[in-house]
Amino acid sequence: MKEIDKLKAGLEYCYSDEEVYALKENAIRNCETYNSIDGTDRQKQHDFLKEMLGGVGENVWIGKGFNCDNGKNIFIGDYFNCNFNVTILDIKEVHIGDHVMIGPHTLITTVGHPLSPKGRRGELAQASEIKIGNDVWLGGNVTILPGVTIGNNVVVGAGSVVTKDIPDNSLAVGVPAKVIREIENDVE
Repeated sequence: MKEIDKLKAGLEYCYSDEEVYALKENAIRNCETYNSIDGTDRQKQHDFLKEMLGGVGENVWIGKGFNCDNGKNIFIGDYFNCNFNVTILDIKEVHIGDHVMIGPHTLITTVGHPLSPKGRRGELAQASEIKIGNDVWLGGNVTILPGVTIGNNVVVGAGSVVTKDIPDNSLAVGVPAKVIREIENDVE
């Protein structure tokens, strides 16, 4: 099995493999192009995101300093506002719903590495998809780890590290993030 096939199957793979690294190189070029677009030309930004990402809804904006690992594994719904210096490591798919806001310096990562030094020296990685529901607000400096699902109507407080799923209608904060109270859904 080729490394790229292992990656797609969710198995441990070598991230320095030529085919795997080609995805990152393409993403680097696309991010450089996106970040060079006039920050006030929202239409040009949106048009490029439609080419760069796997799926982009209406009224989507991502601020300067955006970085990703692939791009084609990011799927964004409508009314998305992503502040500056956000990184989405989309080795596996990242699905983001409608009416989502992401604060600056946030990291969404689908990829992790072995605890074993032998595995890390072997340049191994493994990835799991992330799902973010509708009406979600991720505060600044939030980190979302591989395999996490965040429900609908969720707020994650600034600086939190989300290591486990967060249910609908929740406020979660801390390291690791824990649900501290329920939030009313006043749009249903």
